Amino acid sequence: MKKSIELRRQLHRAPELAGQEKITSNTIITFLQDCEPDSLITGIGGYGIAAEFKGKQNGPRILIRCELDALPITESLNIPYRSEVMGVSHKCGHDGHMAIVAGLAEHLQLQRPDRGSVVLMFQPSEETGEGAERVLSDPKFDKVLPDLVLALHNLPGYPLGQLIIGSGPFASSSSGLKIHLQGKTSHAAEPKAGNSPAPAVAQLIQVLSSIPQFYTSLHESAKVTVIHARVGEIAFGTSPGEGDVMVTLRSHTQEMMQLLIDRVASIAGSTADMFGLEITITPTEPFPPTVNDSQIVKLINEAAGKLEMNIHQISHPFAWSEDFGHFTSRFKGALFGLGAGEDHPALHHPDYDFPDDLIDPGISLFMETINNLQEL
Repeated sequence: MKKSIELRRQLHRAPELAGQEKITSNTIITFLQDCEPDSLITGIGGYGIAAEFKGKQNGPRILIRCELDALPITESLNIPYRSEVMGVSHKCGHDGHMAIVAGLAEHLQLQRPDRGSVVLMFQPSEETGEGAERVLSDPKFDKVLPDLVLALHNLPGYPLGQLIIGSGPFASSSSGLKIHLQGKTSHAAEPKAGNSPAPAVAQLIQVLSSIPQFYTSLHESAKVTVIHARVGEIAFGTSPGEGDVMVTLRSHTQEMMQLLIDRVASIAGSTADMFGLEITITPTEPFPPTVNDSQIVKLINEAAGKLEMNIHQISHPFAWSEDFGHFTSRFKGALFGLGAGEDHPALHHPDYDFPDDLIDPGISLFMETINNLQEL
């Protein structure tokens, strides 16, 4: 565990944003080389890495995925290993997830799977929702095409080391939409000579926010959150000629997500027509729902039971999203949570820091689950 903690803290000192994980990737590559995997593939979907440990007999190829990237958040903690990069820090625990999966490599070096193989996937750009899709579409990924996929995420607000799991949708689908409205600027003294998008922006903020109330049923989970709005520039002598409204959509299913996207596009288009504006709608940061396979969840539960872990079965999906959903939409798999402490600072909070006490339980649970999955 000591080596994994040292790695975690080394990664914490040098965080990198999505798409920029060069130092992080090199650090992981150096660590993995010492673990002597049967193959080590780099540069997958950007700075992604895959290390494969093969068994002696045929069996399933099990992929275990963690994330490389950090967040654009200034660290508030005064800790010996605090971030040395201004404005960037590991406030989602990806440093800890990497330490767990790297620690797993040490165990697999000494104990190869009996059957099949295990692929340890270090994925870039999770926070922007781009990394998983880039990895999956990279021809290099075909060399480690899995039968089963697993991932974990630490979850503050739950008892330290508790397993949080459930079958079916585990994390929600989400997508950002950028709505750009183009009119015509004019002098502020003569707004009639132009066409300001301000009334349309104001109307869209109200109407889009009401979509879940008026366009979805009571049993359907849907959220539309206006996260940004803007008209023109700060120029008191100018009536603006263009503006933006940005929304985040969330749902538990991809079907509901498409309904939300279509509804937003319809309302925004009608509003633009009403005010004589041109409109452009651009999707951004799409996350499909992460859906857990019931059979794999059963085997994870059995592994946790053997380790005498505290287990919490969720009754409904989490509202947050994870781009691991791109993996579970193509392969049988599961994402589970490990409690980071009931009073632990929340994810993405400047005071958050991954608890090192989760590293050993995470490694043990993965190892026990791998043993169970080899029989599939």
